[in-house]
Amino acid sequence: MCFPFFGELKRFLDRHPRLPQAAALRKGFAATLAACDLQKTLQLYGEVLDLAERLLWQEGAGEEALEASQALFREYEQLLAQRGEDERHRFVVVIPVADRPRQLRNCLESLLALCEAYGYGGTVTGRYRAVKVVIADDSADSTAIEAHGGLAREFTERGLETLHFHQQAQLEALEGLPAREREALEPVLGLVQPGQFAHKGPSRMRNITYLLLRRMAEEDDRLLFLFLDSDQEFRVLQCAGQGNRELLAVNYFHHLDRIFSSGGITLLTGKVVGDPPVAPAVMAGNFLEDVIAFLHELRGGQAHAACRFHGEAAGAGQDAAYHDMADLFGFAPAAQPHRYHCRLRGSHDQLGVLDDFARRLDRFFDGEHPTRVTCHEFTPAGESVAPARTVYTGNYVLNGQGLCYFIPFAHLRLRMAGPVLGRIARAELGDGFVSANLPLLHKRTLEELGESEFRPGVERQEGRVDLSREFERQFFGDVMLFSVEQLTAQGYPRQFLPEEAIHSTVQATAERLRRQYEEKQQQIRKRMEILDGLLGDRRAWWNLEPAAAASLEAFRRFLDNMQRNFGASSRCYALVDDGRHWNARLESIVNAIGDYSEVRQQWERALHLE
Repeated sequence: MCFPFFGELKRFLDRHPRLPQAAALRKGFAATLAACDLQKTLQLYGEVLDLAERLLWQEGAGEEALEASQALFREYEQLLAQRGEDERHRFVVVIPVADRPRQLRNCLESLLALCEAYGYGGTVTGRYRAVKVVIADDSADSTAIEAHGGLAREFTERGLETLHFHQQAQLEALEGLPAREREALEPVLGLVQPGQFAHKGPSRMRNITYLLLRRMAEEDDRLLFLFLDSDQEFRVLQCAGQGNRELLAVNYFHHLDRIFSSGGITLLTGKVVGDPPVAPAVMAGNFLEDVIAFLHELRGGQAHAACRFHGEAAGAGQDAAYHDMADLFGFAPAAQPHRYHCRLRGSHDQLGVLDDFARRLDRFFDGEHPTRVTCHEFTPAGESVAPARTVYTGNYVLNGQGLCYFIPFAHLRLRMAGPVLGRIARAELGDGFVSANLPLLHKRTLEELGESEFRPGVERQEGRVDLSREFERQFFGDVMLFSVEQLTAQGYPRQFLPEEAIHSTVQATAERLRRQYEEKQQQIRKRMEILDGLLGDRRAWWNLEPAAAASLEAFRRFLDNMQRNFGASSRCYALVDDGRHWNARLESIVNAIGDYSEVRQQWERALHLE
């Protein structure tokens, strides 16, 4: 027998004897194996892999079926190894990180587990040959930097080649550019200031890493570069009544190779499941609505009555349901509050679920949304490919030519840089910029800490949370995004637009958004008043039950922080509304938009991408 690697395939067919395709597949494999036709055998394996993935999700992605699916992929990799030269894409996984060694470890563990489960590209002398990692380190803490370097060495020894792109290596990459080019590329790469080369921001960090990736691309034109964040994992979240499950159920590299091999694609974006990809600055309204609904339902029972918050998946239910202003992005706002799904197991009462919910409230300020997590909904990756308009900077892939698409306006350090890049890429690439159903699991906080290891823009001190810096970056990031969206409809960036047109667009967009933010603030303030009334209701059992005192204190602390950030005396809105700051921000956005085409040309020359 020419190809002895068919045991898992036979077991799959034996487990599904009534499949309409089973008889034809058995016959086809018998013929191709007898003829020693390797290429035809590989094609048939491909059909079975697609079929197995569909069946996996149709049957609920049970543990045994998932392990069988992974084994089938590993068998396919063994068969591919018989062909000799592997012409598929190779991957460089880029993880920008700042002061997050524990979250980075979780990310790397998931990637290594993915390689072990599916075996993409196989191994040579114990090392995966088609996947390598770049840790792009933007840390300020020397202990974290040392830990990140240690992780690079550890995972390399475990078979996953990992490069620690530390700050000295970054400076060397920048020094490789002529001084005039470095100065011209300040909006992309920033200024190099001695002693101030940490916490440059994720956009600048990604762009600096492009310099390293360009050298790699020149050596191997099969490379694809996959960017994700350090608080993400190569898993998906399955939501079900019996509890959410984190599954290693997507063979990302296999699907990405097939999509890019179809031709014509330069840039692909996935999404995230789990925690939302947006800031708490734009989730406060709907979270308050859900908290109020939770307390209303809880008040209808007694402290020691059985918990009733089970039986429903804790899912967002629709795109951008976590976003207070989903309509800005073309999505219908959620019509109803989302019900909390209790995480507790075993026998417990309403007092227990109140306590558990109270413990999670503070995590909202790090970006968790306990009532509107996003769940994975299976669609075959190839069938899900569609034109895109937004880049999720925590999950995007590009080829060597796509390195011309640096993260724009990085020097402004605003949020929404990915959506801005998406609008530009859509205007220029058309069908060469796509999305696909290949989500990564987003986990904002560490369970043992109850918060993120490091979260810029969120300041904590003695239980008090200040979101003003993140809120400001969000508001003016929205101004930048929707200004660029309007300008691309006029031919930007390929078509020259006068400064007056850019200025008037940015000014009008800022004023319109400020009115919409004001409307949302009024809704938030009304909801805070309702929540305050519920917490103070003397008839509610949580004010009659001594054991609920700690939970009630946590709710009060949460409400105080919401009022501090979104109430009448909000520092968030005060910062945005400061006249001098407002004018300075709008001027910087206007200048950045106007300079983009020239900066882009300089970037392409520097990377030899003309």
